[in-house]
Amino acid sequence: MRFSGHTASIPIVPAPEKPEAGPSVPRVLDLALRTGELLLASGEGGEDVEAAMLGITDAYGLERCQPNVTFVAITLSYQPSLVEPPVTGERVVRRRAVDYTRLDEAHQLVEAITRSELTLEEAYHRLADIRRNRHPYPRPLLLLSAGLIAAFASVMVGGGPIVAVAACVAALIGERLAQMLAERGVPEFYQFVLASMPAAAITVGMIKLGAGINPYAVVTGGLFALLPGRALVAAVQDGLTGFYITAAARLLEVFYLIVGIIVGISIVLYIGDQVGVKFTVEGTFNLNGNPRIVQLLAAGGVSLTFAVLVQVRRVLLPMAAAGGAVGWAVFQVLREAGAAPVLATAVATGLLGLLGQLLARWHGTSALPYVIPAIGPMLPGSAMYQGMLGLALGHTDSGWRSLVNAASLALALAAGVNVGSEAARFVLPSPPPRTGREMRPASKRTRGF
Repeated sequence: MRFSGHTASIPIVPAPEKPEAGPSVPRVLDLALRTGELLLASGEGGEDVEAAMLGITDAYGLERCQPNVTFVAITLSYQPSLVEPPVTGERVVRRRAVDYTRLDEAHQLVEAITRSELTLEEAYHRLADIRRNRHPYPRPLLLLSAGLIAAFASVMVGGGPIVAVAACVAALIGERLAQMLAERGVPEFYQFVLASMPAAAITVGMIKLGAGINPYAVVTGGLFALLPGRALVAAVQDGLTGFYITAAARLLEVFYLIVGIIVGISIVLYIGDQVGVKFTVEGTFNLNGNPRIVQLLAAGGVSLTFAVLVQVRRVLLPMAAAGGAVGWAVFQVLREAGAAPVLATAVATGLLGLLGQLLARWHGTSALPYVIPAIGPMLPGSAMYQGMLGLALGHTDSGWRSLVNAASLALALAAGVNVGSEAARFVLPSPPPRTGREMRPASKRTRGF
């Protein structure tokens, strides 16, 4: 059929433009989860891990995300609207490798993302570069650092040059034995059992031979190289900031590792007692056995080598040594003024926590590289050894008292670090929040209900 005549022109209405698509939701969640996994595996607290992940998701337009951080897994969920199903991702933290250089770089990545300086793909490439980067220190240097921690710590508790060399050799042997077990897939508990034995064995041998020196400083130095102070600080921090499941898991890990140390040393001490070695529980340590300047240098050496062991950036090594010496000096001054060891430990570590948090705020990084190495000289190695020695010799009451004292010192150390970090909020204005939250979850009053 044909139509003729004038036909009205029909206006052509253009199709509505589709809004520009934002970053892929699964990709954003995956980036946040991988970054959070790296932070958690490096010992960062649950609150900081959660804040970092929410900062990333908010920066790329995913608001109202719900994170869940535990000791072994991280979950992140995003629901676009009330009528749409949520998108959820999860990462399981299977490998914990402490590298504070990577931790620093991860925090700098989060800061760059929250300032909108990186696209999603650029952030992915930068995270991949961080994960691919080699550790700043070779493995032989890390092994040597473990031995030097023991040597410097033995000098702090009154040991001389021979004792320091013996402690270093014992720690090197123990560290190498632990590495051999790790390469064969043996759980870390048994690694700590075996790693603690060489120092105790050398102590027993020196007493048996009558070397005429203080052999107890050997095993005490070995304890300084093994005690999990980093995990304890993270556990207390998680507990005080409301991450109770993660805190409980970290404390359980610390408990198993310390029990492994106790088992290893107690076995050797018991064998030594059976073969006729005469131990003495009281008066085994003399914190005034070396001049004060030697003790300060040894404390700085403990922190310096501890910083190498946890892979702190080279530029921060002098600061770590200075922090250890300052903390030990404050501790000694308070002890001479009559303060109890628990109070002196809490005040000294509180000062270190405050200074570390201020430096971290100044540089926009984590406080862990500044704080954790500095608290190394104040780990309760001597009290812990006295407790184990008392139990091995059948002095149950004095042994348990020393172990309770060691636990009190350890908790005072961890709590002091956290109190110092919180005190930084009164010294400096709070940084702009990485997330849309106006209040920290841990600061909401519940009155215990």
